[in-house]
Formats: sequence, C-alpha cells, structure tokens
Amino acid sequence: MIKTIHGSVLSVFVFLLFAQNAKAQNSSITGKVYADGKGIAWANVYLAGTTFATKTDSIGLFKIDNLKAGNYILSITCEGFKKTNQAISLQKAENKNLNIDLTHHANTLSEVVVSGTMKEVSRLESPVPVEIYNPIYFKKNPTPNVYEALQNVNGVRPQLNCQVCNTGDIHINGLEGPYTMVLLDGMPIVSSLSTVYGLSGIPNSLIERIEVVKGPASSLYGSEAVGGLINIITLKPQNAARVSADVFSTSWGEHNTDVALKINAGKKASILTGINYFNFQNRIDQNNDNFTDMTLQNRLSIFQKWNFERKESRLFTLAARYMYEDRWGGDIRWNKTYRGGDEIYGESIYTKRWELLGNYQLPTQEKLLLSFSYNQHHQNSMYGTTPYLAQQNISFAQLTWDKKIAFNDLLIGTGLRHTYYDDNTPGTATNDPIHPQNKAQKTYLPGVFIQNEIAINQKQKVLLGFRYDYNSYHGNIYTPRFAYKLSINNNNILRINAGTGFRVVNLFTEDHAALTGARTVEIKNELQPEKSYNLNLNYIKKIFTQNGTYITLDLSAFYTYFNNRIVGDYDTDPNKISYDNLAGNAQSKGTSLNMDMGFDNGLKIIAGATLMENTLTENGKTEQQILTENFTGTWAVSYKIKKAMLAIDYTGNVYSPMRLPLLSENDPRAAYSPWWSIQNIQITYDGIKNIQFYGGVKNLLNWTPNKNNPFIIARSNDPFDKNVQFDANGKAMVTPNNPYGLTFDPSYVYAPNQGARAFFGIRYNFK
Repeated sequence: MIKTIHGSVLSVFVFLLFAQNAKAQNSSITGKVYADGKGIAWANVYLAGTTFATKTDSIGLFKIDNLKAGNYILSITCEGFKKTNQAISLQKAENKNLNIDLTHHANTLSEVVVSGTMKEVSRLESPVPVEIYNPIYFKKNPTPNVYEALQNVNGVRPQLNCQVCNTGDIHINGLEGPYTMVLLDGMPIVSSLSTVYGLSGIPNSLIERIEVVKGPASSLYGSEAVGGLINIITLKPQNAARVSADVFSTSWGEHNTDVALKINAGKKASILTGINYFNFQNRIDQNNDNFTDMTLQNRLSIFQKWNFERKESRLFTLAARYMYEDRWGGDIRWNKTYRGGDEIYGESIYTKRWELLGNYQLPTQEKLLLSFSYNQHHQNSMYGTTPYLAQQNISFAQLTWDKKIAFNDLLIGTGLRHTYYDDNTPGTATNDPIHPQNKAQKTYLPGVFIQNEIAINQKQKVLLGFRYDYNSYHGNIYTPRFAYKLSINNNNILRINAGTGFRVVNLFTEDHAALTGARTVEIKNELQPEKSYNLNLNYIKKIFTQNGTYITLDLSAFYTYFNNRIVGDYDTDPNKISYDNLAGNAQSKGTSLNMDMGFDNGLKIIAGATLMENTLTENGKTEQQILTENFTGTWAVSYKIKKAMLAIDYTGNVYSPMRLPLLSENDPRAAYSPWWSIQNIQITYDGIKNIQFYGGVKNLLNWTPNKNNPFIIARSNDPFDKNVQFDANGKAMVTPNNPYGLTFDPSYVYAPNQGARAFFGIRYNFK
C-alpha cells in the first residue's frame, strides 16, 4: 500500500516536472500598442486562426503566452483605427517584444477636425459633417498645386474659366467658385482675386490635411461660405520632417519642385520653410487652332511658419507666404513685345501676392484665442488690348472664447474684416460725370457670433449658432445655424444641418469671363447681396468584417434655395455679359455618397458620386445652370505589392453633360458637353529608405474638349474682330469670312485641354 502511494506521488511529480519543462519551452509575445506616441487602451490583440487573444491594458501593454514555435499573424483591432496585421515568427522558448504604431492606420472618422465648429474636435463627435483628405490621398495623383489636387474630391470640381489663360475656381456641389470659401489655417485670406489667380501657389509639401465642409458656413465664417468651405491646414513645424523634397516632370515639359526644411530656433521655437517652383515653357498646340493648349507659367511660392513653445502649451504661431507668377496664353507666335497690342493676341498675367497670418492664445485662465491675417494681392493683366489692373488688401482679426459649462460647449467670438479693392473696370467706376475715374472700394465687415454645442446625452448633440455682421455697404446681415447629431451606435451616425448664408459680390474678382476682352460688361442695376437657405442630411455607416475588411459609407442629401442670385447672362447678347439679381430664385439640390473600403490583401478603394440639379427660375421658366453637371464621380483604387515594395494607384473622375455658352443659333459647337472622364495611373517604389520613385500616365484616355467639336475658341484666327461685320443692333453678321456670324470668344470651356502625358518624380523624406 505504501509502495503504491509512493509510486503515485512519484508519477505526479514526474508529470509536473515535465509540464513545467514543456511550459518553459513555450514562447510568448509581449508589447505595446500606441498611436501618436500614446498607448492605446483596450485594443483587441489576437493571433489569427487561433484561440489566443487578449486586450491591451490602460497604457497599451499586452501579453500572449504559452505559444508553440511557429509562424503567426498578429492582428490588432480598435475603434477609430483600421485593422492592423503583422507577421510573427517565433522560435522555441522565445519571448518576442513588439511596439505596434497605429498612427498611420487611423480611420479618418476619428481624426481631429476644426472647420465644422471652429474648434478642435474628433470627426466622429462633430455635429457638422466634415470630409478630410490627407497628403497620402493627393499623392495618388501628384499635381503641382492645390487647385489641381482637388479634382479627385467627390462633389468638388476645379472649373477652368478661360480657355486661353487657364485660370479657374473651385465648384462645390455645382455652385460656382465665388460660393466657395477657401481658408488657409482657418484664415479667410484666399478669396476674390486670390481664388482666381493665387490658389495655385500653395505648396503641397506643407499641407497636413484639407478639410471640406459642404453647405453654408456663414454663421461662423461670414460672406462667401455659401456653397461650402475648403480649409487648407498646413503642417505644424514640430510634426514636419527635417528635410523633404518632391520633384517631378511630365512629357509635356512641366517641371515642379517642392522643398521643405525644418529647423529649431533656440529651445522654444521651430521654423518650417517651404518652397514651390513650377515652370512650363513649352508651346503646345495639338488642336491646331494656333493658340496654346496650356498657358506658359513661371511661378515661385515661399512659405514659412514659426511655432513658439509657451507655458501651459498655449498656442502661438506665425506664418507668411509670398507668391509671384508670370503666365500667358494665346497665339503661339506671341511674345512680350506684343503685350497690350492688337497685332498678335495674348493674355498675359503678372501676379504678386504676400500674406501674414497668426494665432495667439492669450495668457489667461480662460481659453481666448486671437487670430489675425493680412494680405496684399497685385494684378497686372492684359487680355489682348484690354487691361485689368487690380489691387486687393484684406485685413482680418478675430477673438474667440472657448468655454465649457456643464453640458454646454460654447464658442463666442467677434471679428473684423476690412477689404480694400481697386481696379480699372466698371465695377469700381463712379457715376460722377465730372470725375468718372475709378474709386477704390473699402468694405468694413465687423461681426459677432455665438455657438453652443449641447450634449443632450452620450448619443445626441445639438448645435445652435447665430452670427450678426454689419456690412458698410449693405447694412445688417443675420445668419442663424442649427445642427443635430445622433450616434445610433459606434458604427451608425446621423446628422442634420440647416442654416442661412449670404454673399456680397465683387464681379471682377470672381467671374473671369468678364475679363477676357471678348465681351463687354453690363451691370443693369445695383447688385444686392445674395441670400441662401440650406438643409443637409448626413448618414455615416461603418462596417468591419472578421477577415479584416472595413467599409465606411458617407451618404448626404442637400438642398439650397437662393434669393437675389446674381447671374451672368451670356445668351441675350453674344457681345455682352449682363449681370443682375435674378428676378426669381435658384435652387441647388442633390445627393452624394462617399465610400472608403480597405481589404486585408492590401487593396484600398476610395470612391464617391454626386447626383445634383442646379436650376435658375425666372418669369416662370426654369433651366439648368450653365457650366454645371448633373452627375460627378471620383475614385482612387490602390494596391500594395509588399514583396516588390510597389504601390499602384488608379485615380479618375467622370462628369455628365453640362450646358455651355454659345454665341448664337449659328454657333456649330455642341450646346452641351459629352460625358467625359480624366483617368490616371501611377506606380510608386519605396524600397530605398527615405526615398520614393514614382511615375505614370495622366489622362490615360487622351480626352480633350475639342473632340467632336469643329473648334473650341471662336474665331481664334481673328481675335481682335477686325474682319467681323456688325449689323445696326451690334450683332455679328454672316459673311464669307465669318460663315457662322461669330466673334472671338474663349469662354466655351469646361475641362482641361491637356491630352495624355507621362510623368516621373522622386520624393525624399528625412525625419
């Protein structure tokens, strides 16, 4: 009996010893999950295809033990971040320690935005829908400026306004460029003249992200934010690389260079400097009309931003930018000796612009932020024999108080905007017959606003806003705002936004067709400010699957009603553009869908579509707005071949027909554009540390607007109308030399005139 018990004890001892030895031979994985330097708590960590799983602790640490030697896939999932997989190879008795950075795997829904409410807030928590586009997205189709980069943003279209000089503006949901406010770091310095001429001078290398808000934002930002706003947010110096460069060229002869340099100025200041240089001097005329297909350009832009460290992390930044551009388009024989003459036609534009902007948080217990900016824009242009000489100065200052009281998140502010504008057009001419010389416009726009974001509970928020402005020309202006957000759960969010907008008009800084020299301008009556009423519904759905696929659907419906809409009449008289407030109404309505999909195999798809209708109603007649499409779609399909260290990006857009400006019933050009699409492909190699090589083809389909049209520019052979005969009413007559009875007109434009072209570039990034 004793012998039996002794044998049993010995067996148990041997078993425990073997088990302990076997456990000692097992492996384990420990590590930390973090993003932006901070540990991520309660992230799910598991080995795919096994039952081994755990969660990170409060500071992001995790451990999985009792593992056999072998190969595993470690997966991490966490709300607000895309699923991350990492291949692991374990040896016998190995303890592998990992640091897993989720910074570059963040879902854009969790990113911080400022444009919707003028304060930093998670995109998920914002009651106002805000779209975010980061530099990685724009690198899928590299462009020399922000203006062209926006071509792949759903519902946003860069619109060319002149076939000769290629200037343009930004349309949002079909509304013309003047209805889009463009901000630089939240400052309204890109407007009027700079929207048309200066938007192309912002260096892409210094952009941290671009935020897009569709629909009126006038209750916060004032005039011009009627159709929506685009906020270009530049890098914080402390977050930038020490040195970065991006250089590329195209087979058309375009050369673009972006360089950024960060240095420390002492212990409490950092400086970020960016330089952009673009040059194109190749006279190309593929449609054989003896006019340049793309304007020749020589542009330099220098940007510098200072960040100062202060007590209690209070904000203080200063930034400045200078831009110079010399561009011309026209007869391929043109040179500067012909500038302003009537022998050979050319449109020559010299632009000089400088800006200063800053943010300073006051040294008080309350969160008070002073924002300020100033810019000067000088324009010296010749459109054939028609000069356009203009100067615009904009001063802006704003003080905001950010205060939380219980469930109320208040933002109270006051601002003053002063605009000085002078040019040589009828827009600033006086009615004094004795002193008819132009008189500079000096507009003062003081305003106050209040916004309260109320947290009803964890799932519901209400935002109430109101702004009052006093315009020195037009008097009192009121713009209320309402927003409601319902978080049904973490994966379903509903938003409702409503508000009003207003816009004070300056035609000659906004409508380039008024400057081409081909038509005379008529202002029938004193133009009154436009008013709009807007309603926007937004629904976001997030889907995560077990195999690592994520899908984000962002669906919106919008409606805007306009009073006093200012419309340029191109149709009544082909020799004039007549401006007046619409004796009726205008409406913009539609739906849009953005879709972001990522698959476990490395395939990523970002796509969007907008279906809309923009109409003008006057005297009981409703017609489609000119130069406005009913459907637009964009896409970016990306695939990473990890073993070859290659990335493939296929991007593009598609547009439905739009009504175009014809000169008469005899004009042989198409009254509507066809369906058209610009598509691009790029291959990027990043197998060398800090360096990327990329190349591809732009406009794969080689599509240009001259296809199926006898010509694009009317009478490019007689741009000064020397051989045009007019009847008693000033209408061009049909003659043997003018079989269609037309005058020179380059306003028939809706798309770029560049065909297919190859490109190649190099990026360098040293952190």
